[in-house]
Amino acid sequence: MKAAVVQGAGLAPVYGELEEPQPREGFEVVTVSAAALTHLTKARASGAHYSSAGLFPNVPGVDGVGRTADGRRVYFALPDAKFGAMAEKSLVRSGQCVAIPDGLEDVTAAAIANPGMSVGAALVERAGFKAGETVLVHGATGSAGTVAVQYAKFLGAAKVVATGRNVEELERVKSLGADVVLPITADLDAFEKTLIAEFTSGIDVVIDYLWGESARRILSAAARGVEDGRPVRYVQVGSAAGQESIDLPASALRSSSLVLMGSGLKSVSMEGLLRAIEKVFEAASQGKLQIAAKAVPLAEVETWWNTGDRSRIVFTI
Repeated sequence: MKAAVVQGAGLAPVYGELEEPQPREGFEVVTVSAAALTHLTKARASGAHYSSAGLFPNVPGVDGVGRTADGRRVYFALPDAKFGAMAEKSLVRSGQCVAIPDGLEDVTAAAIANPGMSVGAALVERAGFKAGETVLVHGATGSAGTVAVQYAKFLGAAKVVATGRNVEELERVKSLGADVVLPITADLDAFEKTLIAEFTSGIDVVIDYLWGESARRILSAAARGVEDGRPVRYVQVGSAAGQESIDLPASALRSSSLVLMGSGLKSVSMEGLLRAIEKVFEAASQGKLQIAAKAVPLAEVETWWNTGDRSRIVFTI
């Protein structure tokens, strides 16, 4: 079968041939129609992600859209380590498929699934978000961040605060539902001062896609801005800022009601991740969520693998 194939750790995939997967107990073969290119897909393919299996050669792709042998149109997550989503056929655990609503076409479903899962799992499964609360989305200008802003509003957030480096993109995020946008500039002292005022007004949940020094400023602002002991649930989802560790003063925890947690593979059950996907698909099928997606043929995987395009790349098969 035709597939994107990764031959070794740190190598980009090439378009070529690989033997077809065969069904086995607990697994079924899905004929793939679309698979999105995500940070998680690239990290697992390179062997750098903590969940990577280190098995080569392999087909990359942590999720996708396709049809089962009995004709069901499904989204599938975390296929077999060798037979990922970026191929004509993938091998998937039978319990890791979600039906796709009729009003949601394949490319959009593939594009929105991963960012939707990340925010759904973070907000609902981890933070226990309730309608009427205020949410801060840190790193709101990427694909996941823009979906997070929209989904928080869909779930009933009273207020959404969005941060990001790109001022023009922040304005677009505002048009998608953000009530307040805070640019991350070189003057992080001013950034933190503005954040303190927001925390004093009341922020209940932080969804962090960046980490790094700007995240440390948010944690500091939360400790300084919340004076009545009300808890702030801080959910760490990604480290797009490129910094895996930060200095966190112990006093920031002792002097606040910060609740720190992570959200991702292994910190959320598979059942929880699939629940998140189902709810996001429901919202997307109602036209409540938007995502910029660009469909390209899988045969062009070598061209698009390291693209800087801001749209979500979806390979079609």
